[in-house]
Amino acid sequence: MTQVQDRTGAAGSAPGPRGGLRRFWRTLVDGPLIHSYYALAGSVVLLTGIGIMMVLSASAVESISAQESAYSYFTKQATYAGLGIVLMFGLSFVPTSWYRRGATGLLVLGVLLLLLVFTGLGQEINGNRNWIVVGGQSFQPSEAAKLAVSVWLAMMLARQGDAVREWRQALWPSALGIGIPALLVVLGDDVGTALVFALIYAAALFFAGAPLRLFAVAAAGAVALGAVAVAAAPHRVDRITGWLFGECGATDACYQADQGLNALASGGWWGVGLGQSRLKYNYVPEAHNDYIFSIIGEELGLLGTVLILALFAVMTLAMARIILRARSRFVRIATACVVTWLVGQAFINIGMVTGVLPVIGVPLPFISYGGSSLLMSLAAVGVVMSFTRLPRRIPVPTRTPRPRTPNEDRA
Repeated sequence: MTQVQDRTGAAGSAPGPRGGLRRFWRTLVDGPLIHSYYALAGSVVLLTGIGIMMVLSASAVESISAQESAYSYFTKQATYAGLGIVLMFGLSFVPTSWYRRGATGLLVLGVLLLLLVFTGLGQEINGNRNWIVVGGQSFQPSEAAKLAVSVWLAMMLARQGDAVREWRQALWPSALGIGIPALLVVLGDDVGTALVFALIYAAALFFAGAPLRLFAVAAAGAVALGAVAVAAAPHRVDRITGWLFGECGATDACYQADQGLNALASGGWWGVGLGQSRLKYNYVPEAHNDYIFSIIGEELGLLGTVLILALFAVMTLAMARIILRARSRFVRIATACVVTWLVGQAFINIGMVTGVLPVIGVPLPFISYGGSSLLMSLAAVGVVMSFTRLPRRIPVPTRTPRPRTPNEDRA
């Protein structure tokens, strides 16, 4: 009798969970890199489109209260989005060598723009002096500095090669290049942006191969500097104590955080409907900006917030594929800096709105109102998209090939 081999047997075994994970990993690493190009473009354009829609919904009431057109914020955001998307696709065609050669110039330009904040062109908004106004148009130099720092760190650390495994080589001169912009941002009283700079630097050092013990020392130093920055400003002390203990004092520092949570809770599973938010009627401060995620939760519900997270996850996965497959150390470090900047900033913003983190005033990339942030975020994605046009990293063979016999060669 002929025995039929069971499908669960050794020869015809089902793949199982481990086999499925292996296939997923191979697809992630070995699939066509152009997929990352389209995944990045699609996810970012969708996030930007949702952002434009939600800016209109969240800002209309405030605009009418200020006796302006209900579409004033929407028009500006849509204009910047159009310019940013064109810039993103334009930068995706720029050769990588141009970014490497222009990295130092970008950093110098970023520092000069930050210095303009302390001249007559500078303007203070919401307690932070991090804006310049030229010809009636405002611009936030720290957003441009994020991109400049990311490209410069990648260039410098890639040039040093394996020397960065020694901690002194890892910190010099990279610490100077990141330290000057970060210091200028802190002097403008923008601690949230300084935190994003720190995340970018940590990602650059990690993917460059810096020793792990360096991160422990750096983390301790960052905590100490953060404590000093908080203690130096009473409003930051109120925010931290309000976040930790719920003790807001006379300044009512918990108001914004509480109203943001109320908006999220009001949305439930499906939301109250697009444009139907009640808490945007001057209850949630900065509803169209830092706290726009709370309005998304109220109007679009849990489903809407999960959609935002899913699109950020697609963007992250696409950039991770580039890091895994890149042959160039510069490309790996630059991509890591950009994804850490954008995803880290999104994590901080969403954590702030949901109460996981204290309120520190960081916008949600692609979603929050702000032309400077939107333009530079889209530009950064365009730079990463250009890396998908490079040759992939050469795979390492898993075993030594068996030498061919003369007969096999003739065949």
